[in-house]
Amino acid sequence: MNTIRTLSQVAGFIVLIFVTALVTLRFQYSNADGPSILFPGGEMTSGELHTGPEPDWSFTDNIYTVDLQLNDPMASRRIYIIESEGKIYVVSGYMRSFLGRIWKEWAFEADAGNNEGVLRVNGIRYPRRLIRIEEGKALNGVAAKLATKYGGAPVPASEDVIRNVRAGFESGNTWVFELQPRQA
Repeated sequence: MNTIRTLSQVAGFIVLIFVTALVTLRFQYSNADGPSILFPGGEMTSGELHTGPEPDWSFTDNIYTVDLQLNDPMASRRIYIIESEGKIYVVSGYMRSFLGRIWKEWAFEADAGNNEGVLRVNGIRYPRRLIRIEEGKALNGVAAKLATKYGGAPVPASEDVIRNVRAGFESGNTWVFELQPRQA
């Protein structure tokens, strides 16, 4: 009986250390210049600020994640990027789940109108406005790219694959945001 009590205390102590470490790291990264792999970051200040015409975003096909910052509240996160028909998009999954409501607060903020921010790709910052796309032909291209780039579907994605991914968009489980340019 005494052994079980001792083991329970040791296990509790290990869990306490782990939780304390996670909370400390999250707090430390909240003011960092951009996010880490696990934790959101603060305002992105490093990197050249892009001026001039929009780039050809097809180069992002070879980039798995980028840094995205919302200005209100000021926080950054690492996120997937999708280029389709010359425009760029980000997606946020699990939006109808309990975990999504906690973990994806940035998407709720952007959808509520706090949608100005900065995208950082290869050390260059691009001022952006996040506009949620809920319908339209553009979702087919986003669905195809999401399925092939991140889902492992063969290129080109089949109509069934596109229809299945798009069903997630239309059900509200996955939200799509176009990253439109804005003035610096």
